[in-house]
Order: sequence, then structure tokens, then C-alpha cells
Amino acid sequence: MKAKPTQRQLEFMEWEFGLFFHFGIRTFYPGHKDWDGNEAAMLPEGFNPPNLDCRQWIRTAKEAGAAYAIMTCKHHDGFANWPSKYTSYNISQTPWKDGKGDVVADYVAACREYGLKVGLYFSPADANIIGKNLTAAEYDQNFIDQISELLTNYGKIDYLWFDGCGSEGHEYDQERIIGVIRSLQPEILIFNMWDPDTRWIGNEEGIAPIRSYNEVDALDFSVRTDRKDILDNRSFLPAECDIRMRRDTWFASEQDQDTVKTLDQLMGIYDYTIGRGCNLLLNIGPDASGLLPEVDTNRLLEFAQALKARFSKPVLTLENPLLDTENQELIIDLPEETTINCIVLSEHLEEGEYIRSFQIYSQPVLAGRRLLFHEGYHVGHKAVCTFPAVASKRFILVFDAEKKPDCLKEVKFFYTKNEYGF
Repeated sequence: MKAKPTQRQLEFMEWEFGLFFHFGIRTFYPGHKDWDGNEAAMLPEGFNPPNLDCRQWIRTAKEAGAAYAIMTCKHHDGFANWPSKYTSYNISQTPWKDGKGDVVADYVAACREYGLKVGLYFSPADANIIGKNLTAAEYDQNFIDQISELLTNYGKIDYLWFDGCGSEGHEYDQERIIGVIRSLQPEILIFNMWDPDTRWIGNEEGIAPIRSYNEVDALDFSVRTDRKDILDNRSFLPAECDIRMRRDTWFASEQDQDTVKTLDQLMGIYDYTIGRGCNLLLNIGPDASGLLPEVDTNRLLEFAQALKARFSKPVLTLENPLLDTENQELIIDLPEETTINCIVLSEHLEEGEYIRSFQIYSQPVLAGRRLLFHEGYHVGHKAVCTFPAVASKRFILVFDAEKKPDCLKEVKFFYTKNEYGF
């Protein structure tokens, strides 16, 4: 039986693009690496951003076209960006706002003000309590207590992002944890672990495999292991690609501003992520002042402008075209010879994924042979097909689509000149 998406999963795929914000105690202690054993040296006294403005973060995300955001509420170091009752390693022990601040509250309020979906990152693994001789049940209880605060005190949360890194050796009480989460936030989406609605693509480089089908039977766990979690049944799980704006760091650092990705790199990442049917989650670390760094912000907005220039003026748009049921093909005749170098396909996914592969032909001379110039695999939410410019009056799209004539949602033709490297 074909796996079908939920309504929330369909909505998630429509979000397409989100901003990731890594911010916390580590922002104020540059040079710290995950699991380097030096977490105890990052004292709460160091957390004191003079200009913290979550509205600036989210306003910038909105201007860049992001539909959702995710912020690190608690990273692997265990520092809570809210006044948690279940750890002393939290925002209330800092000099910022005399210990009366709450970064999570400020962030959630900013998301709601600008209309972005609210995502919270939470690391189940916690270096601050590892080694304190807790039983597995006690460790899980601490996890449940903290996650319950986040899911109770800040209104509706759209997306909960769990990071498997550091949890490779611990077996969580999955049924109990998921039961608590689903009871507190019945409509929440969960990323990649235990009872997932979405999945990790398996790397942090912004490259989805060329065959990134939505129906899968296993999940990648973390960057620290090749382990996969095997699912009980094949499931429809849309993928998300998380990637840094800078080459090496998730948290802000003054030492690597020269590694901010170029526009060409970001445009390529778009094609390898959203262009392969996955969501793109692009990270920028707010700096120690509490603001997004200018160099990252400028590149983000340049990226948004380039995407607008590339995709705002299609040569042709077809809504819900029907395939010839005998040949599983769509023939598109144009009034005159037309040059294109990009076709964007979208599939109806309400009943699951049907298209397994496709070919694109041109037929410059209508009495002549059709010429194959592009082949692809899945379509899913979106397939961005780029190729050297080709001119023709007729284009033919042929699909392996399980004899489903109404599988296509949209076909768009583009011709983009060379200002942005295409």
C-alpha cells in the first residue's frame, strides 16, 4: 500500500525555506566545539547580549522569503535559553536583563508578529547532566520535564527539531516521550526521531541525493554515526536539509566571516535541496551583541533577490495538466520557437508519490524526431530541472508514473539569463 502524507506534512513541504538560529551560551565562548569536554568553562556569567533583538532575526527571515524559523532552545552544552525549573544552567543565572529575560519567549513572539511558523530545537543529549550518575529513567525524566516547559508555556509550537548528535549510546523511552509531546501539542511536527513527521537528509552540506523519494523505510541518525533507525513500515516522510551559512560554524564567530557562502553556492544549494523536493533550513548564528551579523544578512537578502529574479517570470505555466494515459506523456506545443533553460515540476502528493522518473524531450522540427536532453527521477513537491539553453516549438515530458494521468500539479518553463550563473 502506498504511503500517504498527512495534511501537516503537505503544509510543511509548502513552507520550503526556513532560517535556523544557533544562539546560546556558546555564542559567548567562541572556540568551543561540541563534546570537547570544556562545557563547564562556559559560565552563565558570560551570557549578556547588549542588543538582543529577536525581531531583527525574524524580520530578516521574512524579508528573505522564509516561511518558518527554528531556534536552539537547548544545545548539547545543556544551557537553557529560558528560565527552566529543571536545570540551574539557564538564562535566569545570567546578567542579561538581571536574570529576568527569556530568549525563547522573545523569539516566539517575533515569529508570531511576522507570521513565521515557530520551530524549537532541543538536544536530547545534554553534556551538563551526562556523568551525574543518573539512571536512564531519571535522564529521560529530566528531558521530559524540560521539553514540557517549552510545549506548555509558549502557546502553539509548529515544529519540534530533535538533534540525534550525542544520543547514539542512549535508548530513550520513546513511547512515553512521544506520548507527552503529542498530548501537549497535538498538531506539532516532529523532526526525524521516534515518531517523525519529517526526516533529515543525512548530511549538513545542502545536497539531497538525486533520488530523494518521500517514501522511506529508514532514517539517518546523526553526523556522528552511520546508524539508521529502521521504521516499522514504509512511511511518507518529507526531507529537510540543514546547512550553515558559514563553512564550519553553527554559532557566530568573528574568525570565519570570510567563509560565508557565495551567491553561486547558495543558488546551487537551492537546486540541490528545494530543487530536489526537500525543505532548505539555512543557519545564521546571531552574534554576541544579539543581532544577525551584517555579512550573513546581506548575503541572505542577496540570495532572496536572486531567487526572485530567477523564478518570478515564467515563460509558460501549466496548472494540473493531464498526461496521455497510453504513453504517460505531456506534449506542449508553443506558438513560436522558445528558448528555455529550466523547467520546474510539481506533483500532486495527497495520495502519495507516483512519479518514479521522467524524461524531457524537445522537437525543434515538428516533423522530425524528438530529442532527449534531460532525465530526472522523483518529482515530489518540486523538481527544478536546469540545463543548457534549448530552443524549440514543442517539448515532451514522459513519465514513469504508475499510469496516473493527473499526477502533475504544475509545470513551469523558465529562461534565466546569466546574471546569477545560470
